Amino acid sequence: MILFALGSLLLGILCGYFLFPPEAVPVMDRLMSYALMLLLLSVGIEVGTNKTVFRKIREYNVRILVIPFGVAVGSIAGGLLLGFFLGMPVNESAAVSSGFGFYSVSAVILRGLGGAQLGTVAFMTNVLRELMAFLMIPFVARHFGRYAAVAPSGATAMDTTLPVIARATDDETALIAVISGVVLTALVPVLVPLLYNLL
Repeated sequence: MILFALGSLLLGILCGYFLFPPEAVPVMDRLMSYALMLLLLSVGIEVGTNKTVFRKIREYNVRILVIPFGVAVGSIAGGLLLGFFLGMPVNESAAVSSGFGFYSVSAVILRGLGGAQLGTVAFMTNVLRELMAFLMIPFVARHFGRYAAVAPSGATAMDTTLPVIARATDDETALIAVISGVVLTALVPVLVPLLYNLL
């Protein structure tokens, strides 16, 4: 999936450079907005059809939110710290890091808010987060515990990195990872523009 996403980006760059005139950009912006709405609808349907998630949320109550909110705070704090060292504006570094690995949504939102360069930074940052999660999860599970293994994935804990979490931990942690991923996925379209505009 990640290779497909990177290949699509490369193909888009080549098409933009060789085929499409600058006048095509407004049409692409409109298409991206529709695609983003469709993507968010499909994520909502996927969450709504997973009845186990809702049952576990009722069972664990508010405690189930500790992990995703901890991941959110840690991700944004880490993004702010790295942004400071890289000389990035606070609002941009916070917004990029609040993508939580959900590159398809965060990149589109930040492209609309801050331009193509910021959208590309968001895309690459969140793709790299997902790639690093695949490598880090077994190590984190072994040395820091099964709940800590959910953190590197961010929003992708509910889908692409879930098999790695399940293999490195146990069934209960895998279910918590799904819930954490659902919560973080829902936060991305809210936090990215909020942090970009507030800070």
